[in-house]
Amino acid sequence: MEFDTSENVFIEGENLEVLRVLQKSYFGQVKMIFIDPPYNTGNDSFVYPDDYSEQQAAYKKRAGITDNAGRLNKSDLWRTNTRENGQYHSVWLGMMMPRLYLSRNLLRDDGVIFISIDDNEVTNLRHLLDEIYGEENFVASIIWQKKYSPQNDAKWFSAMHDYVLVYAKNKELWRPYLLERTEEMNARYTNPDNDPRGLWKSGDFLVKTYSADYDYPITTPSGRVVSPPSGSCWRTSRTNFQKLVDDNRISFGKDGSNIPAIKRFLSEVKQGVTPSTLWLRAEVGDNQEATKEVRDLFNGLPFDTPKPTRLLKRMLDLGTRPDEQHLVLDFFAGSATTAHAVMAKNLEDSGNRKFICIQLPEAVDKNSGAAKLGYTNIADVSKARIEKAAAALQNAAAKSVLHQASAGKGLGFRSYRLVDTNFKVWQPRYESKEALLQQLELFTDSLQHEQLDDETLLTEICLKAGKPLTIKPSKIYSEPHIYQIDSSLCLATGTLTSDALGVISGVKPKELLVLGRDYNTASGDATLSNIRLELREAGIALSIL
Repeated sequence: MEFDTSENVFIEGENLEVLRVLQKSYFGQVKMIFIDPPYNTGNDSFVYPDDYSEQQAAYKKRAGITDNAGRLNKSDLWRTNTRENGQYHSVWLGMMMPRLYLSRNLLRDDGVIFISIDDNEVTNLRHLLDEIYGEENFVASIIWQKKYSPQNDAKWFSAMHDYVLVYAKNKELWRPYLLERTEEMNARYTNPDNDPRGLWKSGDFLVKTYSADYDYPITTPSGRVVSPPSGSCWRTSRTNFQKLVDDNRISFGKDGSNIPAIKRFLSEVKQGVTPSTLWLRAEVGDNQEATKEVRDLFNGLPFDTPKPTRLLKRMLDLGTRPDEQHLVLDFFAGSATTAHAVMAKNLEDSGNRKFICIQLPEAVDKNSGAAKLGYTNIADVSKARIEKAAAALQNAAAKSVLHQASAGKGLGFRSYRLVDTNFKVWQPRYESKEALLQQLELFTDSLQHEQLDDETLLTEICLKAGKPLTIKPSKIYSEPHIYQIDSSLCLATGTLTSDALGVISGVKPKELLVLGRDYNTASGDATLSNIRLELREAGIALSIL
């Protein structure tokens, strides 16, 4: 949907490898990360690489994970992390650590990460995040009420909550954006005396921290004399109190005989609400609400434990602004709630947030809800969720007078799949001079395949050059094909002609990339040297791929 114009990105692939690929292009670009990783309950379908044989060879041999020679049994190269595993927590932390480390590189200095987790690993995850982000950048441990009804068949306690751990890249630079005030909050303000400053409510004029200077009698307009109760005092001095009275900032009640109260005007209070660490289901939704959202989209339930979009919207409210192009990353996309919430939030506040979602194409269980709906892997279900959510949001927005102008805006996404590089990989070790010469001969053409479509090649080159996936190269010449990637970079995929060089010189990029397969002979080298000199005179650097 809207592949050519969208700046939202979905990537199908192993998230550790994808995060590595994104390092150059998205370093320091992400404003907010949310992940809902496997909770390591022993029943997770996610598989973890297990390669601890050198460090814990004795255990692995005893457990049957390795053979007598210390080699991993093939069946244990990838396996589900069950409680029977002797390194149950270590394997999970070993899986999480490099992913968290690489994703931190992508955060802006004023960025924030939210991680959903339960009691099973929350303590270990805190220690891991302290190591990666620093204890000083811990912000909060939020309790989210995920269930409405308790489970009476629970053996000990009925678990009613999960946690959301919040860490800033730099706590000194990051602050949560204030939550919008509710109508219920504003309804507490009235204006019974028609004060020209508008709505106000009474605030306590008494404090419990005693000061003799603030302990004095006050005569109310009705003539009644009142004093602070024993051990208390007024909140300010007699002189300041009189200034407040003169400015009509003290209320004595309707008949003028009440204990004084300070008037707090709605126009003067903070125009937003500081978030708390307790998120109730009435405010941000629960598992039941999340299940209904997904079931309504699919007419079935492909995911067992999705998150409600309202939960993600709360995080988006705290971590992003609608008036900036804030990038949101989720590298355990799963049920794609993050993508759904970003699109929905943008429609609500005319925002310009973008998302990058990453999901492993893990095969679904044949008896799962996803399989019954015809899906074979989780990545396909994730993409289907985004498409269905976008269609539903577009229909809802089109029916709304307020949002008709923005209906469909930002609802698409660009879909990619991680594959092996299109370029040959240099082998640094060689056994003889002949082996080295043979490898040099192979690298006269750096591409792996003879036939390769330009779009695939451009995508990899853009990433290698540090360009985002949403960049839109344009073809500026044919035969050879020449693409302008941006104002600073062009790519040529064939033999350069004088006319082609003229077009490139007219564009004046800082650098031209050329596939070297057409310059692999002595005459070709000479031609290339001449081209290099000609481009240098135009201020263009030439690089051979």
